[in-house]
Amino acid sequence: MACPMRLILASGSPRRRELLAALGWNFQVVVSQVDESPLPGESPEDMVLRLSLAKARDVALRAPDALVIGADTVVELDGQIFGKPNGRDEGLRMLMALQGRTHRVHTGVSLVLGDRSVSGVETTRVLFRPLSAEDAACYINTGEGDDKAGSYAIQGKGAMLVESIEGCYFNVVGLPVLRLSRLLEEMGFSLSDQLGGVSL
Repeated sequence: MACPMRLILASGSPRRRELLAALGWNFQVVVSQVDESPLPGESPEDMVLRLSLAKARDVALRAPDALVIGADTVVELDGQIFGKPNGRDEGLRMLMALQGRTHRVHTGVSLVLGDRSVSGVETTRVLFRPLSAEDAACYINTGEGDDKAGSYAIQGKGAMLVESIEGCYFNVVGLPVLRLSRLLEEMGFSLSDQLGGVSL
């Protein structure tokens, strides 16, 4: 960006770290301590928006001079939220619910800089191929989906489960890069600033 500044990713997700690193930005990782439980009656979109902002604000309290990025991703099918599975049995149930159907991936992204903040939600529709219980169990046993919303990773072996997507691919990975870029523009950082890189 035009002015060197401290950039922090408020997430322990390796996928988000990899996506930011691919942009050539220098950043630190500080994992937030926010409770990620949904609120009663909360929509998936409202949930990811609330949590992404809460994560960014939590870390910003400890680093008021930094630009903090917060994000939260869930998979949704018929209004039901699928977060990270609690064990492989639950992961298998998730895959069997998703197989042969279209689900939605929602990611909330928030930026906090001092007393300023901007937020947005990106949604991508993902169609899964039909899966037998045996095939789904085989995928679950790779362990690839153990820590991922919906229990799959589109950037890995999970790519073989996906027939098509409508929307942002990077959103399904965990960080919608174009949405992030537009939020940075709202914060006053032009695309040229972003392409120039971020310095600590």
